[in-house]
Amino acid sequence: MMVGMADFSEILATRPDLDDRDREWLHHLVADWQVVADLSFADLLLIMQDGNGRYVVAEQCRPSTVMTLRIEDMVGKVMPDDMAGELDVAMHSDTVFRSTVLRDVGKATVCNVYAPVRHNGKTLGLVIRETDMATRESNGRYETESINAGKRLYEMIPRGQFPYSDAVMSQRHIARVSDGFIILTMDGVVRYASPNAISCFRRLGLLTTMQGHYLSELGVDLLHTDDQVDEQLPLVLSGKAAVDSEISTNRSTVSVRSLPLCDVNGRIGSIVLCRDVTELRRRDRELQTKDAAISEIHHRVKNNLQAVSALLRLQARKTESDEVKKELKEAQRRVQTIAMVHEGLSQTADEIVDFDKVIADLLKMAVDLATMRDQHIDINFLGKFGMMPAQDATPLSLVLTELITNSIEHGFEGRGDGHITISAGRSGSSLNVVVEDDGAGLDAEENGGMARSSGSGLGTQIINTFVTNDFGGRVRWEPRREGGTRVVLDMTLRAAQPE
Repeated sequence: MMVGMADFSEILATRPDLDDRDREWLHHLVADWQVVADLSFADLLLIMQDGNGRYVVAEQCRPSTVMTLRIEDMVGKVMPDDMAGELDVAMHSDTVFRSTVLRDVGKATVCNVYAPVRHNGKTLGLVIRETDMATRESNGRYETESINAGKRLYEMIPRGQFPYSDAVMSQRHIARVSDGFIILTMDGVVRYASPNAISCFRRLGLLTTMQGHYLSELGVDLLHTDDQVDEQLPLVLSGKAAVDSEISTNRSTVSVRSLPLCDVNGRIGSIVLCRDVTELRRRDRELQTKDAAISEIHHRVKNNLQAVSALLRLQARKTESDEVKKELKEAQRRVQTIAMVHEGLSQTADEIVDFDKVIADLLKMAVDLATMRDQHIDINFLGKFGMMPAQDATPLSLVLTELITNSIEHGFEGRGDGHITISAGRSGSSLNVVVEDDGAGLDAEENGGMARSSGSGLGTQIINTFVTNDFGGRVRWEPRREGGTRVVLDMTLRAAQPE
């Protein structure tokens, strides 16, 4: 076989004859075919023809219930020329096609079976089931039931019955074959339950045998009056639809999933996969409790900071010194800035905040506080900051509010209106921010105002300190080409989250 470098999506892209629904069906197939490999104790290969008509391995699936035959990655490899005739016949077969030739894969003797993948009257490719003949010798009840169930699912592929077009999957911890499986008759009676499946229901409090009983009745008998019941549970326990659910009782939780088995005439039974997720759910609850506690802490910090802000405001009203009054108002604004970051953090389940939302509210507040009654200052945003943890959000908020406040106080002093634009460009942990105003400009600044990097004011020091020390960045103060001031910040976020 010749090795290719293409992945599944790239191989699909070589087939312009496939529409979006065909591609979606194939993605759906490979997303759910693990259960077929596990039940069948067999490797699966999805074979498709490329743009040159060659048969290429588009995707592969190794079983988790038995040793794989395929240690190497097969995706992108071209099938041998001596198999082309057999593959051609299989592509035109109405049902599963069994090879008449035994092949060697490593040290194993393998019998290939082919299932044409059909969708909307079109044959999209073949699923090869590579069966190690050694796994078919002297099997017990578990192996026999598993292989037969896998065979039924596999035979549904050419009929377009698998993957399920109407499947509803809602749980994060989906059960697998190795976790436990139950075979139901068409009426929903348990014909076989694997040892792991029996153990799952034992944890829920089931003391009777499962075989020969309706699984739905067994499930209902386990539930107590005050137990919460998922609305999908009856459908799963009866095996009538491709859905998943959970049973929670007896301080245990079991995830269950139904896979209807069909022949040409319709449903003939079902497989129900089950998994004990008690410990996983306990951890989920602990995380939810932790998240709630963190959120409450941020909420209280915000309240405390707002109390400090209110005290500063009262103190500012009482002082007779205009200079002290101004400094207290500046301190109040800075405390309020940090409080708003914590307000944003208190509304999320983790330690990150949507910085675009927070900064928009913050800077509007900064504009309102800094403008005079007869002034009208517009502020516009370009680009996105993205999600950001508190470690970065708090100092960056202070930097930007300082820039905006001082732009208004110095650049628009004595003017009735003005415009400020904030442009953000982010790539991973690299952040570039440009703050521009159409104010008086650098030349009009006095006493080392905000537009000067050498300024001695506290605002200038806050900007330089945070940008340099916290973000390892730099600040550039420039005249705006159309008039006004332009400040460029180049920074590296310390705890950047994916955008």
